[in-house]
Amino acid sequence: MGANLAGLVRAAAAARPGHPALVAGQRSLTWAQVDAAVDAAAAGMQALGLAPGARVALALPNGPEFVAAYFGVLRAGLVAVPVTAGATAPEVSHLAGDAGARAVVFDRTTAAAVRGADLGADVRRVVVGAPAPGETAFAAFSGTPREPDTAPEDLAVLLYTAGTSGRPKGAMLSHRALLANVEQVHDLAHPAVTPDDVVLVALPLSHLYALNGTLAQVVRCAATAVLVERFDPVETLALVRDRGVTNVPGAPGLFLAWSTQPGLRAALAGVRLLVTGAAPMPAAVVEQVTTATGLPVFEGYGLTEAGPAVSSTLVEGRAKPGCVGKPLPGVEVRLLDEDGEETEEGDPGEVCVRGANLFSGYWPDGADGPDAQGWFPTGDVAYVDADGDLVLVDRRIELILVSGFNVYPREVEAAVATHPAVAEVAVVGVPHPATGEAVKAFVVPRAGADLTPEDVLAHVAPRLARFKRPTIVSVVESLPHSATGKVAKARLREESS
Repeated sequence: MGANLAGLVRAAAAARPGHPALVAGQRSLTWAQVDAAVDAAAAGMQALGLAPGARVALALPNGPEFVAAYFGVLRAGLVAVPVTAGATAPEVSHLAGDAGARAVVFDRTTAAAVRGADLGADVRRVVVGAPAPGETAFAAFSGTPREPDTAPEDLAVLLYTAGTSGRPKGAMLSHRALLANVEQVHDLAHPAVTPDDVVLVALPLSHLYALNGTLAQVVRCAATAVLVERFDPVETLALVRDRGVTNVPGAPGLFLAWSTQPGLRAALAGVRLLVTGAAPMPAAVVEQVTTATGLPVFEGYGLTEAGPAVSSTLVEGRAKPGCVGKPLPGVEVRLLDEDGEETEEGDPGEVCVRGANLFSGYWPDGADGPDAQGWFPTGDVAYVDADGDLVLVDRRIELILVSGFNVYPREVEAAVATHPAVAEVAVVGVPHPATGEAVKAFVVPRAGADLTPEDVLAHVAPRLARFKRPTIVSVVESLPHSATGKVAKARLREESS
């Protein structure tokens, strides 16, 4: 396997060349075919003149092309920059520009955003489908790549995540970190994925939970992944039944959407494991899903900077609503109070993590990574219960988690503020039963302006991905401020609770 994460694909092809690897719609690829597709993608990237270490943005939905492009980028010694398939042109411009991407791979679902983005003339555009002038067809990639020597600390993935100063920051994930987390999850006594599993991949592969927490586990075990481009409760349930899915990793919204579907228990009759992460799952939702399916729901906790998994109730194989289990093998967790001291038993504190799975800091210079002793403060607050399990309490930062996706209030505020009738805006997260949190905007109109919530929603639609857009807009006369003039967001959250 070596130090390169793409070695997992090579190993899977060697171990089970004819075993079904990827299922997407009517298409099915074996591990030998996936390995060949990864080789072709890697060789094609190199043929474009991309040197080791160059960043390649992947603006693709879940599908075989994403898998081939992702592992092809890694096999070629390049760096993958996943971009959500719902990103807008300004968002693509920012991420590709900040990362210094030398190429962008996209398809019909993201073509408008990529083609409308300001990328610069020297950025190569690679399209899955018919190319426009100046673009390269992904299908034309072929050949055998030159596989450079990969060091464990070489950058593999640059994934944009939590940043409290406005726009997202790129978390630098090395091959070492990603491989370490794959092995930490693989080593669980109660396995998350087995070689016999057929795993539903409905979570977007632009999210590390799906990318390394699910897809890489499937590859590690040479199991089978059923890729879902767009989640629909009815269609996906039918897919679970018809494709013999045995393993469903999801976010709370997926399970909540399923819980009201007729015939749910019968559709999941062949499923052995339900796992949730990405966002806290309310105990009431866990109970609702378990009642409807007859299956326990195993919960976990993680973050992009940790590759992503930190803890899980799978460590002991005991589902327990309201908690996220114990740390994975090889992962250390401690809880610190505001003075940096470890908390007393049962008291909440900030979750700090140490392990080989941690990232290398934020792009481009590795700032704000693990400290000299290897500890990384997550910004999450938890306590340890009587059983020794972690229970999440709150977040110290203002990040909003919508179905596990990070939403940065200042980014949303900046988009809303460009409306000519807006004088001031503040964005907070509010509880939501399906997505964990929802985005709420408090907007003060300019004097004499006629501004409605519908005006605000229409204005941000082309500027923000769907999950970042406010679902609630309150037009107010004024916002509360502290003595220093800062918007008192705590009061806004209290008013919204």
